[in-house]
Amino acid sequence: MGNETGRFKRSDRLLDSRDFVRVLRQGRRRSDSDVVVISALCRKNDNQPKDLRGSGRDGSRIGITASRKIGCAVVRNRFKRRVRAWFRVRRVELSEDRDFVVIARRSGAALSYNQLDRQLSRLTGLAYES
Repeated sequence: MGNETGRFKRSDRLLDSRDFVRVLRQGRRRSDSDVVVISALCRKNDNQPKDLRGSGRDGSRIGITASRKIGCAVVRNRFKRRVRAWFRVRRVELSEDRDFVVIARRSGAALSYNQLDRQLSRLTGLAYES
């Protein structure tokens, strides 16, 4: 895929557990019955490899958690694929200085992509176009 909106690069993901913990502790939590979104300001970290450092990134990052409570591996992976697809499409609209953690709730596993798009856009503060 040649265009930047179609890629989900390593630098787009929250990879380190310290980053997850930082977002969970310092972030702003918004939720509804299906999904929780926590966002926090990005932290510049010079200890990371150059491709993952703040200066090497060109936007926000996302981390996704889906526990076994929401369903089997197929269901969890489908939810995560849909969230990653949403992030690839909406990444250019998101604030570039934020890291996001998306947490699935039980009812979130049953959402279609369009429903998930609408909810994540609302919870991250994006204006949703019908």
